[in-house]
Amino acid sequence: MIAVTPGEPAGIGPDLVIQAAQLDRQTPWVVLADSEMLQQRADDLGLTLTLDENLDSPSTKACHLTMLHTPLSQPVVAGELNLANAGGALAALDRAIDGCVGGQFSALVTGPMQKSVMMDAGFDFSGHTEYLAKRSSVDDVVMMLASDAMRVALATTHIPLTSVSEQLTQSILEQRLRILRLAMQTQFGLSNPRIVVCGLNPHAGEAGHLGREEIDVIEPVCQRLQREGWSLNGPLPADTVFTSKYLNAADAVMAMFHDQGLPVLKYSGFGNAVNITLGLPFVRTSVDHGTALDLAGTGKADLGSFLAAVAAAVELSSPNNAPS
Repeated sequence: MIAVTPGEPAGIGPDLVIQAAQLDRQTPWVVLADSEMLQQRADDLGLTLTLDENLDSPSTKACHLTMLHTPLSQPVVAGELNLANAGGALAALDRAIDGCVGGQFSALVTGPMQKSVMMDAGFDFSGHTEYLAKRSSVDDVVMMLASDAMRVALATTHIPLTSVSEQLTQSILEQRLRILRLAMQTQFGLSNPRIVVCGLNPHAGEAGHLGREEIDVIEPVCQRLQREGWSLNGPLPADTVFTSKYLNAADAVMAMFHDQGLPVLKYSGFGNAVNITLGLPFVRTSVDHGTALDLAGTGKADLGSFLAAVAAAVELSSPNNAPS
């Protein structure tokens, strides 16, 4: 049983859930959201939707959804942000996380949140990845996006570019590489995953002439893990890592910052990629895009990434995954 949170109620998250619910499902969902909001959005979209609260036997039928009603403070207008509803959206996410940690749900699929609204409303929410780690009481997690073409993990996530060098320490990089490798083994069934590590600076620092992070931080970590028998290559210049020569020989790429790796992945597979949080005590997947306020309520939302996120949640939470 998968928990689904639509995310920002004024965005396309509710649209995606409703549009996907028009299809039959093999694995049951429980949607944690405001029932009135979801029904109103279905009406806006001109789609049939029947809601129930039978958590003991969640529906898998087309045009039906099983809900765990989590109320919002005010009615929702598609495309119009409302700070008053930030707390309700976060409460739905909290309840879903608690259900995953407690074993009620086997995985969590999240719709996109509007980070600016959450922070303007006074919540400490720079992104799902960081919030999930804190709420789940784990020391650290890794954000990874996966498409048919590549898997890209991030050594740092939602921080200003000016802070990347300061936060990129040997301990942080090694810790996140270990999380990535363990997830590749336990969730993706790869006994010795091949990992390519990007440098931080242009040309991977050009032997220190364009920056010393490769020499002082990245190289020592890579060498240490290689001595442990890891299949690891790097640090390599990021402008050549994302070519067939390296990608064909890699199970995952570790990029040093958010916009180093994700633009390439999204260019190659936007709309079909999945955001996966590694290191949690449960499986969490999400879409590869934002709230798209301009598309909310129009019926033009592309279902590709949401359906891929659901499929990945089902596959990764399967007890059959084991190293091969």
